[in-house]
Amino acid sequence: MMATSKTDQKAALDIASWLFNVVTSVGIILVNKALMATYGFSFATTLTGLHFGTTTLLTTFLTWLGYIQPSQLPWPDLLKFVLFANFSIVGMNVSLMWNSVGFYQIAKLSMIPVSCLLEVVLDNVRYSRDTKLSILLVLAGVAVCTVTDVSVNLNGFLAAAIAVWSTALQQYYVHYLQRKYSLGSFNLLAHTAPVQAASLLLVGPFLDYWLTNQRVDAFNFSFISLFFLILSCSIAVGTNLSQFICIGRFTAVSFQVLGHMKTILVLVLGFTFFGKEGLNLQVVLGMLIAILGMIWYGNASSKPGGKERRSSSIPITKAQKLNGLSETTESDEKV
Repeated sequence: MMATSKTDQKAALDIASWLFNVVTSVGIILVNKALMATYGFSFATTLTGLHFGTTTLLTTFLTWLGYIQPSQLPWPDLLKFVLFANFSIVGMNVSLMWNSVGFYQIAKLSMIPVSCLLEVVLDNVRYSRDTKLSILLVLAGVAVCTVTDVSVNLNGFLAAAIAVWSTALQQYYVHYLQRKYSLGSFNLLAHTAPVQAASLLLVGPFLDYWLTNQRVDAFNFSFISLFFLILSCSIAVGTNLSQFICIGRFTAVSFQVLGHMKTILVLVLGFTFFGKEGLNLQVVLGMLIAILGMIWYGNASSKPGGKERRSSSIPITKAQKLNGLSETTESDEKV
């Protein structure tokens, strides 16, 4: 009875964590779309730096209040994580500028097989046939409803490759650091957010000027654009935290697979709020295929042998074993 209660409680926390991530991620995409497309604040890297700056203020305040307990994260690991994360952000921005929307979407889809490869090579994870097929179905569905024109050049391909690999490594590293150092999501965010904020705010204005030929310090804020900027930074705190929570509770691959549900929601909400242009039978069919694939993945990966680690590459501490409901549960509990 106790085991059933713990299983139900873990399932409830998993659902709540995922909903938190979906709501904040979809929310920030819609707010940023309004901020950039409608009000002309097209400085994506600087905006991300402001997001992490706001997150740093919150984690510093919570640490001062005692809600975040002191923890250790060695500088070499912290710098590697920040390097992966910043290359991911910059690579995505450059990839979007240099590539067609179709190839950009293909690059994003390729993060799932890359994340799978990292888990197989670094964590000795084994996938069942049904789990592999469900992932392919998700990829096919998202491709059908998002990939349109596909054109690429050498520079665009290199930018996309850097973006994909750095994003996959950053998400793998979230899971790795949480398990290795028994870090909760707030602890990890408190370590990484200040360094990311400082580096992105230093580089961001120069990179954004290179990408847009506009200076961020010359932007003329209106009351509404400033409101959307503050709203974006506020939602970003939840987005950053929920990403760490979800990857800590699940894995990078599951985070990517289920993450495409956000792609579907963004499309639906985009059609709802910004007009139905582009909504056709192909898009609807792709959405249905992707959703079926996600349901199949959830069922297949949760079955015995659906997705399991053959040998643990990172020792699990006694404290982690006892805390079955913590964010850094053992990998066999993750889907």
